[in-house]
Amino acid sequence: MILGFSIALIVFSLLLMLLVLMHKGKGGGLSDMFGGGMQSSVGGSSVAERNLDRITVVVGLLWAACIVALGIMMKTG
Repeated sequence: MILGFSIALIVFSLLLMLLVLMHKGKGGGLSDMFGGGMQSSVGGSSVAERNLDRITVVVGLLWAACIVALGIMMKTG
């Protein structure tokens, strides 16, 4: 059980890093290295950006849940 949550934590960690780097940069930062610093002529958020935000939040919550579950399992032995 611990092994399964550990593998899930690694997968969610890598996925969360990828999703955060995919976000549009607000100025300065790692996202500028990948072309995220360019200004867009479209005002507001696109559907893709809102979906990316939602996916990032869900993966972040799953990541946190895995950490809590692993902590409880390791504490109880």
